[in-house]
Amino acid sequence: MIGQLDKTYLTYSKRSVAHRLVSYFLFEGRPHTTKGQWINPFVNAFLRTLALVPGEPIPDRPIYITGLGRSGTTILGKVLSLHEQVGFLNEPKMMWAIADPKTDVCGDYVEQGGRFLLSGSDVPEGAPSKVQRILARYASLTGIERPLDKYPEFIFRVDYLKQVLPNAKVVFISRNGCDAVASVAHWSQDKGVNVGERTDDWWGRGDVKWTYLCEQIISQQPEYAAVANVDLKTMDHTNRAALEWIITMRQGLAAKAQMPDDIHHIKYEELVKAPKEQMIRLLEACELPMSDDVLTYAKDVLYDRPRKDKPELMPDISKLFDETMSQLGY
Repeated sequence: MIGQLDKTYLTYSKRSVAHRLVSYFLFEGRPHTTKGQWINPFVNAFLRTLALVPGEPIPDRPIYITGLGRSGTTILGKVLSLHEQVGFLNEPKMMWAIADPKTDVCGDYVEQGGRFLLSGSDVPEGAPSKVQRILARYASLTGIERPLDKYPEFIFRVDYLKQVLPNAKVVFISRNGCDAVASVAHWSQDKGVNVGERTDDWWGRGDVKWTYLCEQIISQQPEYAAVANVDLKTMDHTNRAALEWIITMRQGLAAKAQMPDDIHHIKYEELVKAPKEQMIRLLEACELPMSDDVLTYAKDVLYDRPRKDKPELMPDISKLFDETMSQLGY
């Protein structure tokens, strides 16, 4: 599907469809596991031009969907994108890499130097203006009021994000580990591509994302000491996915506890069980007026599914997994 435009979505607002196509072709770029990467130099040049054009436009309360991929981040973005005020950017990581190369932990656009954890003091000079100019001009070009950016890894960088975009609204979506881990592991096995002797998959270009996760978080934070000494490089997709889920969920809960007024937490399971009620709460948190299209599309595409069994995990990872499930209330 080009730009995540499914048949149901196409029956809704033509304006939203146009927004998604503009976002897809002009602003998002193509990550390492997708086709069409030939377009990246053109998108890069376009974004750099927008970032350099003089002026200090300020985007109106951009909305950020964060968490772990394969946990409902994309479908939540699609639902919100049908709001008449919103334009949806699905992981526009090239834009952020242009403003600050450290943000690229997957190696999509920058080969090295990525960092998961970034604070407000890590924002380089000039980065806020670049991001603000691109987002504000995206809004002007598409005729929307509120940019919506799905960038899961920004749950590790909420303070950084608020330094760049002080008026941003942050959404943290969580999903139970049994389903999320199975989905990540399956995606990586199914979508991975071999480039010479290098493998590009969920874990980044040539495993760079996994390397950063191990070096910057697993080996540095005491709560992961029990697994820091195992052979992380040869760990299978399922155990890797479980560790990323554990780390991301704990980061999200910690960020929510530290900044309760700045982050709206929504559980995927509650969203699919009561889409109307949950979307009303989310719209209120994002300071968006009610939208019949949003509520109707949510009911059309969100549905509950049987939970998968707990994955088979290494003992120390299994213990962390169970503790995190309990922390999330599962």
